[in-house]
Order: sequence, then C-alpha cells, then structure tokens
Amino acid sequence: MATKSAPRSKPTSARTAPKKVTRPAQRAARTRSVLKRPATSQQRQSTPLASPATSAQASKQARLIALLQSEPGATISQMRSLTGWQAHTVRGTISGALRKRLGLNVVCNAMNESGARIYRIVAAQASA
Repeated sequence: MATKSAPRSKPTSARTAPKKVTRPAQRAARTRSVLKRPATSQQRQSTPLASPATSAQASKQARLIALLQSEPGATISQMRSLTGWQAHTVRGTISGALRKRLGLNVVCNAMNESGARIYRIVAAQASA
C-alpha cells in the first residue's frame, strides 16, 4: 500500500523579490499618461518647429551632405569617420534619406587608386 506524503510547499528563494506595492495615485498617474490622445493635425501644425538652419547644422546627416557636396567627394571610410556609423548605415542613408527622401543626386564614381569608391552630390541635369 502506498503511503501519501504531505503536499510539498513551494521553496522560497532568496532571488525572488517581494511584489512591489504601488499607491493608487501612482497607478492612476501611469494610466492617465498612457490614455492621452495623440495630438490632432491642427495641434501638430501649430507647434513651432526648430529652424532647419540651426538644427540641421549639428546633425550627422547635414555634415554628411556637406562632405558629399565638396568637390572631391568622399569615400565610405571618410563618411564613417565623420559620422561614427558603420558602412551599411552610411550606404543606407545615401540610398534612403539622401536619394529617396531628400531627392539629392548622389553619384558614385569609379574607384580611385586605393580601390575605394567616391560618392558626390551633383546638381541635377535639366532635361530638354
């Protein structure tokens, strides 16, 4: 005949932290912030935006554009050292942000003597 043993209780561990008790006011504040409605289109349009000249000059993208607009252009390694980005991020920025979103004409010239490609922003040619 099998004997029944007493049910085992869950072992207590030193790792388990006590359950955090929050005050009702703290819970209410968290739910109010979560339930806020997004701004309407009129509210978004009325908010003043930073001047492009002041905010863009400090951005990495603006520095990248300035480097690409220079006469000799720039290599991927030069752009990497300027921005601190990895090579695939630099190439993605050229393709997505500069070419597609901003509509800049970024051209890639053949490799120079060291084997690196030269990227430049050139003026768009007017078609007749």
